[in-house]
Amino acid sequence: MANTQPLRIKTITEYHQVMGLPKPEHPLISVINFENTKRLPGSGPIHLMFDFYSIALKRNFNSKMRYGQQEYDFDEGIMFFIAPGQVFGIEVASGEEVRHTGWMLLIHPDFLWNTPLAKKIKQYEYFDYSVNEALYLSGKEETKLIGHIQNMEQEYQANIDKFSQDIIVAQLELLLNYADRFYHRQFITRKITNHKTLSRLEDILAEYFSSNNAVNGLPTVGYIADKLNVSTSYLSGLLKSLTGQSTQQHIHEKLIETAKERLSTTALSVSEIAYQLGFEHPQSFSKLFKTKTSLSPLEFRQSFN
Repeated sequence: MANTQPLRIKTITEYHQVMGLPKPEHPLISVINFENTKRLPGSGPIHLMFDFYSIALKRNFNSKMRYGQQEYDFDEGIMFFIAPGQVFGIEVASGEEVRHTGWMLLIHPDFLWNTPLAKKIKQYEYFDYSVNEALYLSGKEETKLIGHIQNMEQEYQANIDKFSQDIIVAQLELLLNYADRFYHRQFITRKITNHKTLSRLEDILAEYFSSNNAVNGLPTVGYIADKLNVSTSYLSGLLKSLTGQSTQQHIHEKLIETAKERLSTTALSVSEIAYQLGFEHPQSFSKLFKTKTSLSPLEFRQSFN
């Protein structure tokens, strides 16, 4: 997609205007049926940025969407979550009109003001900007989440009273908690994809330590996550579910494996190996090595003599 300035949409009312929808019934929350949205601003690839939360479930999507570094495949019912200030892009085929079915919930942060969810909503991992793994739903799960969305719609369409905000926020929190459950289940059910990610992680670490990259320092968790096109929190959750180890532990494990190989098969000094592996100070390398193996690098090398 072309690198263009994103269209920033500041309010839910503005979003309705841009998409050719009637004025929203509430300025801070809106439930939209995608069958009613067929207009996109401009032509060709577009980039959008909202100043509000967007939670969407799309089916039969005839266009392409990019969020982070990954293109989403909408052949299945897919739910995705966008936080305020995040850029996403849509490509519509030339001469075609965007078509999709499903639902979208828009929530302005001001609606959550002075509620516990105002802070908690930022802790849900799937709102992380870097998350590229959309949520795949079964038919029953989809029906359950759409039910919560429709309950919120019915509540703000009714006469607003002092209970309205609490009821809508409670429904929203239920939806987010179910989505959290389904995301964690996805780590288990999508084993093939997950193990491919783990295999790619091993390849990235092996390449890092075998090349000259390590002279620039040890690989960070952020570096690994960027290479895999996932967020650091998503990667951590995935690795914990598959191996019981954190990303940092995987980095150290590969580092120690590489260090053992060089200590046992080369005549390089401990300091030279430490520098090759990205340590600024050999003492730090020796300390980590002993913590992981109960031997100093020299003791390990001597065990082969």
